[in-house]
Amino acid sequence: MCTVTGGFLQLSALCFWIIAITNCQGKLATYTQRPPPSSTPPSALHQADRTSSTPGNGTDQLYPFFDYYVPRNITTTIGQSAFLHCRTENLNDKSVSWMRKRDLHILTAGVLTYTSDQRFQVIHPDNSDNWTLLIKFAQPRDAGIYECQVNTEPKMSLAFQLNVVEMRARICGQQELYVKEDSEVSMRCELSQGPHDLGTIFWYLGNVPVYTDQTSLQSIRQPRVSVHTEWVDGLKSTLHIARAKLTDSGNYTCMPTFGQSATINVHVVNGEHPAAMQHGNRSAVSGQMTVHVLALVSLVIMLSNPVLFGH
Repeated sequence: MCTVTGGFLQLSALCFWIIAITNCQGKLATYTQRPPPSSTPPSALHQADRTSSTPGNGTDQLYPFFDYYVPRNITTTIGQSAFLHCRTENLNDKSVSWMRKRDLHILTAGVLTYTSDQRFQVIHPDNSDNWTLLIKFAQPRDAGIYECQVNTEPKMSLAFQLNVVEMRARICGQQELYVKEDSEVSMRCELSQGPHDLGTIFWYLGNVPVYTDQTSLQSIRQPRVSVHTEWVDGLKSTLHIARAKLTDSGNYTCMPTFGQSATINVHVVNGEHPAAMQHGNRSAVSGQMTVHVLALVSLVIMLSNPVLFGH
């Protein structure tokens, strides 16, 4: 039969109750109460063996700690929103604030904002451990280090690096394109993979949007003008014209939802192959240079031999 014994011990003015359970073999077995397991991995900073007593009830509570498994190197593009997620547990009566490192400016404390820049605010749902700093319409000057702080003693802080980049579309190939009437034209616009959803790409001819040709049954089966957009290793959009017309000439712009646009100038020529036209231009320039050289040589001869010209 197992027995439970208890005793009261006074040592150096400190009183302790000792509870022991004697097992069936007569050996002493002691039991230690452990705190309930946390949902955060034990490798999180400030969790290990740091406790503080709660006044009045003699129980222990865990010290606040950060979740180090959140992304802390954040990249966004100009004009987009940036989210810096700070997660703290066992906060108890402590509060969380956000500080900008470069000028030591306190941006938020608790759910309050302490900056006149209305682009900054903190997102903290009720009963949540998340304290997210939101920066709207990010600008290059917003790049840098931000600290999530807890007002413990000593103060706890976790640094976040924000990068603000400019995204720019690129049209493959030359920026000047010559094509023959009734031939096929393909223009490909690319946008490298960004830190978030890249949206889509719109095509314009001058200031007029380019729409696919679906005005008849024939054009639905095989449209003369079509746009194909895909999201593979970035955002890619191809504008295809099956039978180019003279009216298709002009400046084509691919404009992404996020990022800078790119432009290509297309010339649709009638009856003359683009290469022949370019060759003809080079011949004309060469002939003009030959005339200029001959005139210069004649002028030199005239000045050096005035007798030959009756002077």
